[in-house]
Amino acid sequence: MTRLQDKIAVVTGAASGIGASTARRLAAEGAHTVVADLNLDGAETVTEEIRAAGGSATAVPVDLGDIESVRAMVAAAVETYGGLDVLHNNAAATHLAARQDLAVVEADPAVWDDTMRINLRGTMVAVQAAVPHMIARGGGSIINTSSGAGLSGDLRNPAYGASKAALINLTQYVATQYGKQGVRCNAIAPGFIVTPASSGSAHGAIREAMLRHHLTPRLGQPEDVASAVVFLASDESEFITGHTLRVDGGLLSHQPYVADLRDA
Repeated sequence: MTRLQDKIAVVTGAASGIGASTARRLAAEGAHTVVADLNLDGAETVTEEIRAAGGSATAVPVDLGDIESVRAMVAAAVETYGGLDVLHNNAAATHLAARQDLAVVEADPAVWDDTMRINLRGTMVAVQAAVPHMIARGGGSIINTSSGAGLSGDLRNPAYGASKAALINLTQYVATQYGKQGVRCNAIAPGFIVTPASSGSAHGAIREAMLRHHLTPRLGQPEDVASAVVFLASDESEFITGHTLRVDGGLLSHQPYVADLRDA
C-alpha cells in the first residue's frame, strides 16, 4: 500500500518541471492524478509516462487566467474519478516574470495585473472549486506553490514576488477557515530549482552564485519539491496546516555574508 492509494489529486502546471515531477510522484504513490496545464500536449506526454509506469492519470487543459477554465479543471477531476482529495496549485506566470516583470519604478501595471490574475486569483478560484468536494469526502490537502521570492526582495520580478507572498497569506486563510472541516492547506516555497524554465535564464555565473549561497552541496531538482508535496498531501502530515515549507537548500537560512566569509 502506498501513501496516497486511490486518492484523487490535481496538479496545475504539470506539463514540465516541478509540476511534472510532482504528478509522477503522486501517481507513483497510488493517486489518481489529473495532469493540468495550459500546454495540453505536454500534459498528455506526462500522462502517458505515468500510465506506462503503471499509474493512473488523465490530462486536462487549464488556463489559470480564465475562471471558467479553472472551474472546469476541478469538475473534470470529480467527473473522471469521483471526487477530489489533493490539490497542488503549482502553475504560475513565469513567462511574465522572466521577460516583463521589471523593477518597481519601471513596472507595467498591465503585467502586474496579469501576474496577479494568473498566480493569485487563479489559485483562489481553484481553491474555491476544490474545497466543497474535499469537505464532501471528509477533508483533503491543498498545497500552494509560493517561492523564496515571496519571502524576500530581489533585483527584479516584484509582481511575481508579491503574488507569491500573497499566496502564503491565502494559505493561512484557507487553513483557518476550513481546517475544522478536515481541509488542510500548506504552502511550499522553492528556492532555485533546476528546471527548463530556470535553465533558460540562469547562465553559469548565476548558477555558481546560487550554489555558493546554498547550504547544500548541490542545487535543487524538481524531485526535491515533489517529495515535499507528497509529504504534505499524505496523512503523514495530518497535523500540519497553515505552514510554509521552504525547499531551498538553506538559501534563506543564513546571514547574507556567510558565503563570502566561508570562501575567504
